Amino acid sequence: INAEYMGISNRTFEPNASMTTRPTAVCRTSLGNFTVELFTDQMPITAWNFIGLARSGFYDGIHFHRIIDGFIIQFGCPFARDPYCRKAGTGRPEPRSSYICPGRGEIRRSDTGCIPDEFVEPNCPRISNELGTLSMANMAFAESGGSPFFVNLAH
Repeated sequence: INAEYMGISNRTFEPNASMTTRPTAVCRTSLGNFTVELFTDQMPITAWNFIGLARSGFYDGIHFHRIIDGFIIQFGCPFARDPYCRKAGTGRPEPRSSYICPGRGEIRRSDTGCIPDEFVEPNCPRISNELGTLSMANMAFAESGGSPFFVNLAH
């Protein structure tokens, strides 16, 4: 599979009616749609970052920029609007942009468009990369996640 189109927009993000149910987002791709559940109760900074970007149309027209059969499919880099861009996988949201995280207020992204890490906080749940889970990608150092996410195809 080469990089395929993936878009999430205001029209496809549908919070569930019940506040006890986690919100979901429908990812529409050229190979079919899939729905992701967003763990706003366990990873609020990361989940609301995704929701804010999706609602703004940030993910519309972005291609999967990394596809590793049996491992992951990754999307969310703004450079991947061009499926042949060599910078795909290195982009982030607008530096110093912000979004609202209920219960925490406004979260401002860093000078490089990254969000604070949550896994360093006390009582942070350790959610494993189980098959089918959505995870934030980072650059293998602290506070380097921004907009790219990946779906785990294996544990």
